[in-house]
Amino acid sequence: MDHLFLAGGIILLIFFIFNYIAQRFNFPPLLAYLFLGVALAGLFTEPEQNVIEQIANMGIVLLFFLLGLHFPLSRLVNISRRIWQAGVLDVVLCFGGSFFLAVLFGFDLLPALIIGGVAYASSSSITVKMMEETNRMTTPEGEFKLALLIFEDLVAPVMVSFLVGLSLQGEITAQAVAIIFAKVVLMTAASIIIAYFGFRKLDLFLKRYMTKDFIPLFAISIALIFAGIAYYLDLSKLLGAFLAGVMLSETGTSKELEHLISPIKDITLPFFFFWFGTSIAFGAGVIAPSLLMILIAWAFVGKIIVGFWGGRIYGLTFGGSLRAAFSLGQRGEFSVVIAALADTALRVFLGIYIVITAIVGVYLFRRAPAISEKVARLMKKT
Repeated sequence: MDHLFLAGGIILLIFFIFNYIAQRFNFPPLLAYLFLGVALAGLFTEPEQNVIEQIANMGIVLLFFLLGLHFPLSRLVNISRRIWQAGVLDVVLCFGGSFFLAVLFGFDLLPALIIGGVAYASSSSITVKMMEETNRMTTPEGEFKLALLIFEDLVAPVMVSFLVGLSLQGEITAQAVAIIFAKVVLMTAASIIIAYFGFRKLDLFLKRYMTKDFIPLFAISIALIFAGIAYYLDLSKLLGAFLAGVMLSETGTSKELEHLISPIKDITLPFFFFWFGTSIAFGAGVIAPSLLMILIAWAFVGKIIVGFWGGRIYGLTFGGSLRAAFSLGQRGEFSVVIAALADTALRVFLGIYIVITAIVGVYLFRRAPAISEKVARLMKKT
């Protein structure tokens, strides 16, 4: 631990170099951090690994806190009304389908649920970044994809909480599920009440003192307190951080708070993907390789169905739905969060799944307009 500062500085410098190279080659930075963690896994002592894990926890908590800042209560209601049908289809096919396949191949319920959770959500960070780079943010299908990503962003914290709660219970029973459901509902309801009757009254205070150095202290303290409360209730700390963001969004200062907190998140979040990489022990081997190949194929088939039929339900044209269908396959940050709940052997399996779906998903996203045109011409001929 004597060389902690030197090691920390070197790690941050390496993060900078890998991020720069990744962005130059249009490669997802989170995968660069993950690969780096795998490569350097054996170089850290247990105390150093613990420090990395604690910084990683801070980074992922801030990510979910900033995510919650984007969702004031009125926006949550409006988005849910417009996208719920496509969102439910997404849950059934991508989570449910992958869970069913895992059970079919002999996995126990909890590992199968973790596999379903990893397979569920598209990567918001990768997808939004590519939408900006390809100028597809303002297209009709861009609006649909953003709405679907937001729906997944809302489901993911709850899903993580259930998986954390079930893993702590040690077994899956109707009573355990009911208890976790009651805790989630109770904490969510309490947060909504606090947001509506408490944080809404802080708008003038925050706007008046937004430039003062004590505002980040206040915002992060709320995020950590509610993350701690969720952890104390045997739920995911990420759900608590997300709800803290939702509450503070009611002050109408989301953009200003995000501007203050994002630099801290940008420094700490890479440690999460790096830490996950260091926790993958490839010496354990890859379990169920045949299931892995089937799940990777289903990862894209499921999202293509969700993108096309969900887009049609949303009101997109045939071509717009096709373009959306081939733009949602990349998994990323939420998949890594859920994969971190798995045991050592399953982490190797899930790590390979995340890397392959992210790389292939990025390729399909960039080729989506050309692929959709070819599919449309083929269907006209037939």
